[in-house]
Amino acid sequence: MTDARQTPVLFRWPATAAFGRTVPKTKFYAHGTVRTALREMFIDDIQRVTWAYKLADDTIRLRGTTAVPEVQIFTVETKGADVSDDVLTAIDRTVHFPIIFEVARGDRVRTVAAQKSLHGKAPTIGAYFTTDWQSAAGPRRPLPTALDLPSLYEALLSALLPIGMREGETVAEATERLDRTRRLQREIAALEKKLRTEPQLNRKIEVRRQLKEREAVLAELTDPVPSNKE
Repeated sequence: MTDARQTPVLFRWPATAAFGRTVPKTKFYAHGTVRTALREMFIDDIQRVTWAYKLADDTIRLRGTTAVPEVQIFTVETKGADVSDDVLTAIDRTVHFPIIFEVARGDRVRTVAAQKSLHGKAPTIGAYFTTDWQSAAGPRRPLPTALDLPSLYEALLSALLPIGMREGETVAEATERLDRTRRLQREIAALEKKLRTEPQLNRKIEVRRQLKEREAVLAELTDPVPSNKE
């Protein structure tokens, strides 16, 4: 599972967009390309999937495009502790619209979504970003102000990112920066471990140099206001 933002994110979906249609689980795993283990996840982990809201021109008066014709809100009710990203991906691949998920576990809920591109025959789905679990009865924030559905979708996704977005940055750019950040964090952890175990002084000096270089790049990547050098 991906990192969660500290600030809870539950949106107040417009009543005009309410859809409320239960979708049979078999719709997502009945075709032969779904592996047996994933089918078992649907059966064992999911109580119900509800197509809860449809954000579209005819429901919220925001124009769609071929890239984002509509945005769907799916509620996934769990039988147990959670559902995996593999299950969400299977649902995402079946529905040819961007989806924002609310995963519900009893009286707790988390918002989760991945950036989804509709170009080509099959949608391209990025990494999933999620909030922490929070009270389903807790306060909900209004939808972000937007001029059209693509900008609304971008704003909904940006609220889920575990890093703050820079001025003028797109979700795709922020996601790429996050990926670079995580790769650097893994490299730094490996270098720190190597530094602790390296017996030779000259090699320790070289590891320290590499460590400082990567820490400087990491600081630049995580700075919400980047320097002009980037």
